[in-house]
Order: sequence, then structure tokens, then C-alpha cells
Amino acid sequence: MFYTIGEISEKLMVPASTLRYYDREGLLPFLERSRGGARIFKDEDVEWLFLINCLKQTGMSIKDIKAFTEMVKIGDETIDARLDLFIKHKAELESKLSQLQEALEVLKYKCWYYETAKNAGATEYPKKLKAEEVPEEMRKVKLKLEEMRKI
Repeated sequence: MFYTIGEISEKLMVPASTLRYYDREGLLPFLERSRGGARIFKDEDVEWLFLINCLKQTGMSIKDIKAFTEMVKIGDETIDARLDLFIKHKAELESKLSQLQEALEVLKYKCWYYETAKNAGATEYPKKLKAEEVPEEMRKVKLKLEEMRKI
């Protein structure tokens, strides 16, 4: 099946300008054009664009996506290099996820803290609670923040 840039834009919820940019940057090397020069997207292109969007969402740079694209064009002799690229990026993403998870835990704690302070009518109240008086899922953050105050 064939799609126009507008159909692909709607299907993937990606602006047509972004698709044009990807094409100009060489990220769509297999893309065909009509006699009039319009981009013609096939089902395989949709899958490729889905992958590009996934990589962008994970923070992979256009430069690295372009390098990957070039490796794919070269063929199977680049399998090791492609695998290395994805292993490296996966490790970076796992590190970021861990950092984000820790930040989320702090935000959850702060929500609990201010809800508790609001109910008590004072921001000092949650600080004075002993660890066993704090909900279990909040204790770790409370203890960590208390340790940081000692530094």
C-alpha cells in the first residue's frame, strides 16, 4: 500500500515538516518519489519511520540515527556496529530512566509532604515525623533527604 506525506503524518502523529526534515537529512534512503517529485511512502517506510520516532523519543541524536541508516544501507557487514550502537544507547537510556525514576520518587514524596503539611496546617509538621510515621513508600526519600541535610 502507498501513502502520501499527509497520510503518514496523520498515521504517525508526526508533522509533515518533520518527515521532510528526516528526508533531507538522509534518514529515509529507501523513500520513493512520484514522477512529479512527491514522496511516496510504503508500508516498509511506515515501519522505518516508527523506528526513527522511537529512537528520537529515547533521545538518540539525528547524527546517530543517520549513522545507523548508513549502516543499514551498507548491509549485513555492519551488524556488529549496529548492535554496538544499540547496546550503547540502551545503556544510556537505562541510566536516564534510573535518574528519572529517582526524580519521580522525590516528586511523589514532595506531594505527600505538602498534602501532609496542608492537612496539619504547617510545613514543619512532616519534617518532625519519625520514619515509622511516614508511609513506607516515602521513607527512603525522607531518610535520604535527612542524610543530605547532615552533609
